[in-house]
Amino acid sequence: MNIGSIAGHEVYPNGAVYCASKHAVTAITRSLRMESCGRGIKVSSVDPGLVNTEFSTVRFHGDSERADQAYLGITPLLGADVAETVLWVATRPAHVNLAEILLLPTDQASTTISHRD
Repeated sequence: MNIGSIAGHEVYPNGAVYCASKHAVTAITRSLRMESCGRGIKVSSVDPGLVNTEFSTVRFHGDSERADQAYLGITPLLGADVAETVLWVATRPAHVNLAEILLLPTDQASTTISHRD
């Protein structure tokens, strides 16, 4: 099970390095799934969108006011939402492999399109 990101599926301005690293996670996951085919090994990824974590604080170098702006007017996912999804993926029957799950808040359509109140 890998934790990727929506940024592993589409890019956004000023996110070149992060998006490239998440595209690498997507490529590794897909390659491992191909290499493991027929061995009874599940290879999956959960790729969240906007999640309220310390990510924004780190991204903005400790500027918590700027980091809080990332979540202003939107209800982001919580870490618990991602954890619950990972558990659900991991507990499917042996013959079921959920290859990729793109997990987004209801108000997020893409890396650059979100509805904010």
